[in-house]
Amino acid sequence: MRIEEQKKTQLSTRTYNLVIGGTLLWGFIVNALMCTFLSEFFLAMNPVAVIIGYFIMAVIGIIINKSSNNAITTFIGYNFIVLPVGMLLSIALVAYEPGLILNVCIITAIVTAVMMFLSMLKPEVFLSMGKMLFISLLTVIIIEVLSMLFGIYMPTIWDSIVALIFCGYIGFDWAVAQNQDKTVNNAVKICADLYLDIINLFIRILEIMGKKD
Repeated sequence: MRIEEQKKTQLSTRTYNLVIGGTLLWGFIVNALMCTFLSEFFLAMNPVAVIIGYFIMAVIGIIINKSSNNAITTFIGYNFIVLPVGMLLSIALVAYEPGLILNVCIITAIVTAVMMFLSMLKPEVFLSMGKMLFISLLTVIIIEVLSMLFGIYMPTIWDSIVALIFCGYIGFDWAVAQNQDKTVNNAVKICADLYLDIINLFIRILEIMGKKD
């Protein structure tokens, strides 16, 4: 009986991917609106309050998103991730020219599409990269925390390396998405990972191109 119920909730591959795409697009639109209309509001806030608020909301969002079996609740968790990221972007993007930001958005979209396409061609390759990507990202986090604590300057090549890691994560998470039950809940759930992959890739490309200017 349970198997029959699961089959009834299964989406077609096309519908499933459309739900993923729509959910991702929702997150990016929310971020764009926040950056457009709320930058001054967030800039006026206490930096400590911003950081604390970011971590509290992000942690709550991740817990809700990953633990929920209800698509609506999972979507709420997703928004708890999108909103604090949008808050940080609203503050950070003020330092960059709008033309540069638009170019980086286009490049990020193209790279994301390419990685998803490659992932569909060779999903087994990306799925085998999970452990390596995790270790690489953990190493990046440790190095960047140490660099901030000791004021160590990280060259542009470092941003390029991190960007490549997130390119790999986009392919990996897309392969994971295509190899699980195609339900609305799973579609929304995987969006949290893909959203963070794409945002981090965007930030790294922005850093690279911003330094060139």
